[in-house]
Amino acid sequence: MENFIVSARKYRPSLFNSVVGQLSITTTLKNAIQRKHLAQAYLFCGPRGVGKTTCARIFAKTINCLNLNSQIEACNECESCVSFNSSRSFNIHELDAASNNSVEGIRKLIEQVRIPPQISKYSVYIIDEVHMLSQSAFNAFLKTLEEPPAHAIFILATTEKHKILPTILSRCQIYDFNRIRVEDTVTYLEFIAKTENVKYEVEALNVIAQKADGAMRDALSIFDQVVSFSDNNITYANVIENLNVLDYQYYFKLTDDFIKGDFADTLRIFDELLSKGFDAQQFVSGLSIHIRNLLVCKDNQTLSLLEVGAAIAERYKSMSATCPPEFLIGALDLTNQCDVTFRQSTNQRLHVELMLIKLCGLNQEKKKDSSSAVEAITKEPEVKKIAPVQPIDSSVNEPIAKPQVRTVGPKSFSIKGAVNGTPQPVQPEKNNTEIDLTLNDSDSTPDIDEVVPDISEDNLKDNWLLFANRIKESNPNHSSIIQTYLPQLINEFQIGIVLESQLQVDLFLEIKPDLVLFLRNQYKSKLINIMETIEEQQTQNSKPYTNDDKFKFMIQKNPSLVKLKQDLNLDFS
Repeated sequence: MENFIVSARKYRPSLFNSVVGQLSITTTLKNAIQRKHLAQAYLFCGPRGVGKTTCARIFAKTINCLNLNSQIEACNECESCVSFNSSRSFNIHELDAASNNSVEGIRKLIEQVRIPPQISKYSVYIIDEVHMLSQSAFNAFLKTLEEPPAHAIFILATTEKHKILPTILSRCQIYDFNRIRVEDTVTYLEFIAKTENVKYEVEALNVIAQKADGAMRDALSIFDQVVSFSDNNITYANVIENLNVLDYQYYFKLTDDFIKGDFADTLRIFDELLSKGFDAQQFVSGLSIHIRNLLVCKDNQTLSLLEVGAAIAERYKSMSATCPPEFLIGALDLTNQCDVTFRQSTNQRLHVELMLIKLCGLNQEKKKDSSSAVEAITKEPEVKKIAPVQPIDSSVNEPIAKPQVRTVGPKSFSIKGAVNGTPQPVQPEKNNTEIDLTLNDSDSTPDIDEVVPDISEDNLKDNWLLFANRIKESNPNHSSIIQTYLPQLINEFQIGIVLESQLQVDLFLEIKPDLVLFLRNQYKSKLINIMETIEEQQTQNSKPYTNDDKFKFMIQKNPSLVKLKQDLNLDFS
């Protein structure tokens, strides 16, 4: 029985021209070889399966080839190329940094670098997954990487460039490999299928390329799997069955239901997909991609963004013509929101079903708005009938009651009188035309602004403490200062309060507006005001705070305490 070789190894590129999807990188490397501008270290970084290690091996074989052709490709005939192809070359060394990530492994590499090549000009060291090296191993590798021997070239490969030290990056030429496009992957799979005499459908190969997500190695592995499943006949049905990929037909049917507003059939299709074992979040993600594909088909300039086969592309174009752009944008927003919040939902099925119901209602809301607008335009305006004006019967001479008008003059007081404690209202100037105003009995009560408050020391203190108790829970600091410092009645409407420091004044000013409003309401007068002052503190009257101050205060009351402190050898703790 012949040994089977997987396609990823059997059809691994051996020349620059056979590398798929990395034309800019291979061109740069070939030009460097032609001009003999070779760097001491290279860093190949990018996703998995895109050809980093393959390009490193081709580059190493090409620079050691003894008979390069006109296209700057290895001849595969010289002794160096033959030894490399048979895996017995002593000039090209491949190391796995995942299993040699210690300082000891780097020391062995440094010792090996000193040995010159046997046949060719360069000793090439390919270190794969270089980000797996430890911090100390990187540091041990720095000096050799910066100043290697003239015959040594290092090619580092990694999928995680951000994990490599900046000092390493600065010593390398960096090449970023791209994901391989779906079209390029399909073309290469067609070449392999023809070479292996495998029947295929282009749509089937397109599904394989999309499943590989830009990695050629993954695409070739899936290709081998599908070939074994379908017995050398790769069809679209076999691929979606074997890979458990959701068929495009489901998405197209759902789109028809969204346009019609048929939420019942939409929920039925979703239940059918769940019963077949499809993941709900995978369905939401696929629906987002489907709606995105419909949206890019609306314009010829974005058709190149559609990564599907020719038959499916035509179906997308015809379906896109029936979908309004507003509907597609709103649907894409709903599916994206559902995808983002899917993990946090406690009832994930209901979460997706609610999204499907909203999608069914998107186009219906637009139709409803359009019909309402047309109806509003075509509808005849209603003519309102105005009742005829009844003639006035001149025989009835009933007097018409005139509204009583009351005007209140400006309420201002003399400043001089307010300072002296006897404010007198300033009489407003009379207009040339005097108006005789008649007040009803209900208007005989004086206005609240003109009432002189009836304040006494006792009821002022009661109302003062009443306000302090009301704000005790909400503003304990303000309540405390109001209870501590009681008011003094200066005159009929002026209240004074004496505080001890500016800090207390600032604290009192925060609650003063509420206190003034409370007192004005209590005494039915807006003349009341509060004036705060700071007490002139004297040394003998200052309150003791520290232990020394307290002791001095006690000595003033009882001088014998000094002798007692000395006899007992007391001190403040």
